[in-house]
Amino acid sequence: MRADAMKNSLRHILILLLALPLPALASCPLCTCAVSATGVSFGTYNPLSGSDLDDTGNVHISCGGGVGTVAYTIRLTRGMSASFTPRRMASGGNHLGYELYTDPARTIIWGDGSSGTGVISGTLDVSPAGSSRDHVVYGRVLARQTFSAVGSYNDTITFTVTYQ
Repeated sequence: MRADAMKNSLRHILILLLALPLPALASCPLCTCAVSATGVSFGTYNPLSGSDLDDTGNVHISCGGGVGTVAYTIRLTRGMSASFTPRRMASGGNHLGYELYTDPARTIIWGDGSSGTGVISGTLDVSPAGSSRDHVVYGRVLARQTFSAVGSYNDTITFTVTYQ
């Protein structure tokens, strides 16, 4: 093979390799990430009110140690509920329905991508000083749950962050 032909063949192979998609973590191989969350705390609920009770929480992602882009997906579990809609908080044997959403209009239920639920996917451009992003969890206790007894209601939701 002539030297010119070999150079052209090698150049085409390199172009093909550069055109192949790389895993997101490969674009920031030295990056390390941490995740934390602030829960949704609805406060006092009045079952006789005709209004929903809204509050917010937060999922915070921060990455550093390198420069590049980190792609991720955030999923939430059902908690103690058998389904995502509605989720249920408990106080002893009593239950109170609520939802967690991905958007401020509270139209997309935040779940694991199954049963019509949404997930949050994003990318974080990591700088030498580190980078972070907050994702708001929009919560709502549904109005007129007059069957609810007085009490302190809670549920435990687990969030999972998958880095692509």
